[in-house]
Amino acid sequence: MAAEVSERVREIARHRDLDESEIIQQAVEQGLEDLWRDVVVDRYLAGEIEREAALEELGSERLREIERAKAAVESDIEWGLGTGSS
Repeated sequence: MAAEVSERVREIARHRDLDESEIIQQAVEQGLEDLWRDVVVDRYLAGEIEREAALEELGSERLREIERAKAAVESDIEWGLGTGSS
């Protein structure tokens, strides 16, 4: 695994004509941004932050996707519970 990661770093660095350290820094920054968005989504879905705060962090398109997915899951649960109790 470590060898594969190292090779990918080298290949990306060659492709972008950057130092490997710059690639690692970008990867950490991008990874942290992804992890932060995940935290924002989790907190929003748990009701810990308001929609406006989630909107500011995630953007309108991503927030709409999350809300559609949540509504679909809730609908499936309601359907399942209704079907299971018959």
